Amino acid sequence: MPGGRLTEDERRSIAGWLSEGIGYAEAARRLGRPTSTVSREVARNGGPGAYRADHAHRATAWRARRSGSRTAAASGGGRGAESGEARLFWEQFAAAMAATGLPRMAARVLTELFTTDTGSLTAAELVHRLRVSPASVSKAVGYLEGLGTIRRERDHGGPPARRRRDRYVLDDDLWVSAWTSGADSTARWAGTALRGAELLGPETPAGARLQQTALFFQRLAADMDAGPVPAADGDRVLTVLAALVEAGGPRTTDTLAAALGWPEGRVAAAVATAVRHPELTDPLALREAAPGLWTAAARPGRLNPSQQTALTTDQADQAAQAAQTASRRA
Repeated sequence: MPGGRLTEDERRSIAGWLSEGIGYAEAARRLGRPTSTVSREVARNGGPGAYRADHAHRATAWRARRSGSRTAAASGGGRGAESGEARLFWEQFAAAMAATGLPRMAARVLTELFTTDTGSLTAAELVHRLRVSPASVSKAVGYLEGLGTIRRERDHGGPPARRRRDRYVLDDDLWVSAWTSGADSTARWAGTALRGAELLGPETPAGARLQQTALFFQRLAADMDAGPVPAADGDRVLTVLAALVEAGGPRTTDTLAAALGWPEGRVAAAVATAVRHPELTDPLALREAAPGLWTAAARPGRLNPSQQTALTTDQADQAAQAAQTASRRA
């Protein structure tokens, strides 16, 4: 089912597709799952370069058992004796989160949740531990719920009076959710900057500035969307690009594979990676001159129109001079 947990077979499929250079969106389409399900699965189990199906399956089972044990805890608030060193750490942890722009009370609530064994506390427990008013806690947890970093659950443990209370739970997917949200915002920045560059014209100073901004955010969004590219994959992309430059013209993947002494699948995977991550090939770009025929060219926007015209004119002049020299020698 699309909303259920991934099966072990599905995880094996994901691992195989990652090794072939297939992206999250395509893997999700093949499984009939949301892209976010695949991206979270990979991110929380080692990332694209270290994902292993068997390890991911065992880790998921362990997290499920751990989650179930949370509701069996009597209070969820204990963390043992508070030494001066531990309290200093909690204060530093909250200050570090506040320095990123998180409101200080929200940072303190998040720190308390992070440093409990269960990762969950009731509002009353937060008030007691932080020694602040219920209104302060209510405002902080509302802010964190809005960010998607914590969720509210009914307290199922303890006496009936306690069961009517809400418990605030630290989401195991906290950093994945933050990463996904950041990737979405970065992609919007890239799109907005690119529209501005097109509106003003890349030949103008303002347009060129916006185009460079769009390029930066496109690179960042691509990295955040698909995760970091393994070093070996990046090296293969550069080798294919060098081969195309050396060839001086379009080549097919099988021709490149024969010249490089690689399996054709490895070349195809490198080409797919270059298409998904154009930042790897900058200042060049991989271009499909015809179906299945690849070449290397200058990345669009790297040269402005006047520079392109000057180079084209210079190339024509050099060709004419070469023709005249050959004619005189004949």
